[in-house]
Amino acid sequence: MTSSCGCTDNERTGLSRRGLLGRALTAGAAGALAGLVGEGLSTQVAFAAPDAAYTGDVLVVLSLRGGFDGLSAVVPHGDPDYYRARPTISVPKARLLAGDAMFGLHPALAPLLPWWRSGDLAAVHAVGQPNPSRSHFAAMEELERAAAGTSLRTGWLDRMLGLGGATDAFNAVSLGSALAPRVLAGPSPDLSLRSVDGFVLHGDSENSPMARTLRTLYDGAPAVLAAPAQAADSALATAANLRAAGYPPANGAAYPATALGNAMRDVARLVKAGVGLRAACVDFGDWDMHEGLGTPVTGQQMYDHLTELSLALAAFATDLGAAGLNRVTLLTVSEFGRRVQENGSRGADHGNGNAMLVLGGNVNGGRVYGRWPGLAPARLVAGDLAGTTDYRAVIGEVLRSRCGITDVGAVFPGVKPAGFGLVA
Repeated sequence: MTSSCGCTDNERTGLSRRGLLGRALTAGAAGALAGLVGEGLSTQVAFAAPDAAYTGDVLVVLSLRGGFDGLSAVVPHGDPDYYRARPTISVPKARLLAGDAMFGLHPALAPLLPWWRSGDLAAVHAVGQPNPSRSHFAAMEELERAAAGTSLRTGWLDRMLGLGGATDAFNAVSLGSALAPRVLAGPSPDLSLRSVDGFVLHGDSENSPMARTLRTLYDGAPAVLAAPAQAADSALATAANLRAAGYPPANGAAYPATALGNAMRDVARLVKAGVGLRAACVDFGDWDMHEGLGTPVTGQQMYDHLTELSLALAAFATDLGAAGLNRVTLLTVSEFGRRVQENGSRGADHGNGNAMLVLGGNVNGGRVYGRWPGLAPARLVAGDLAGTTDYRAVIGEVLRSRCGITDVGAVFPGVKPAGFGLVA
């Protein structure tokens, strides 16, 4: 069982914000619009119009909520202080995968080894926020706003979409939850849905034609009023046709029967359907392992959670195939890392510096990027791994090189993209 730190902000908090035809419309099957689509809509539109104006990668942001322990996933075995600080929860060097002189991967990441070896998967270590916090809510709020020292209230992904001229609801989709993440807060259109197949208008039927009534209600209305309804109508039509077409994963991909596996399957589905997807957000939580983080064997918390993560990502990459993966860059983020020293409960408390994973056909992978600060006590920041690279600089390099964003400073104020050569 995953332990909790007991913080009142440890759970996902929904934030009030604008949305497509009112955010209430995308509230889920129990809400007004968990998925929309009636029979009459499915004959109107084949799919959303192809997004010919955008030629960049689909950016997939996988949020590892709860405080991902990068020191367990990408292990600095070449730093002797790692083993001194973690006498019971460290990963033995002999168990590590794809090791170099300093780093190796946790054995539970074995499903991802083919992409590490082919150069499609990389890691960046010792990343952090400019103003670190050990509060889950405060740290995630700032991670997704990504504008420290400014009064900006929008999310960084919304700002990216605005710079790229995104206009369609399927340009940005949050999968797996009807609550939109803070990173999408702002004026750019987006959809939040639990699943593609579940995106139907609750209660809509031939005898209760709610969708048709919605269209009629806004027919001829001023654009400021009609546009959200028309966008919802279009999104419903696209989802109806996706559902009617079905989706068998390609290349023998086998997604795990988990919430993460289902969400990643839907992301791959949208990438391949040509609905105009530019960005997708997926959450994968329960990384708050204060107790019993465990040794690297099946049945232990960290091992099992990393296994779930790696199986879902491996299925996603397999499903897309080489051609599909060349159109995608996926990166992981988390609100903070864990402390270097294990605690008395054989877990790790809230920390600072962390590791990011980056997956895509244009990633220069098979290696760990970043400046390693060391784990000697004198090198730590209040007991934590120092964040030597701003996580925004890592994302900024991807935005500039793969998503066509020339003014990265408009997305991340005051931040210059990293020059790692992380992506082609």
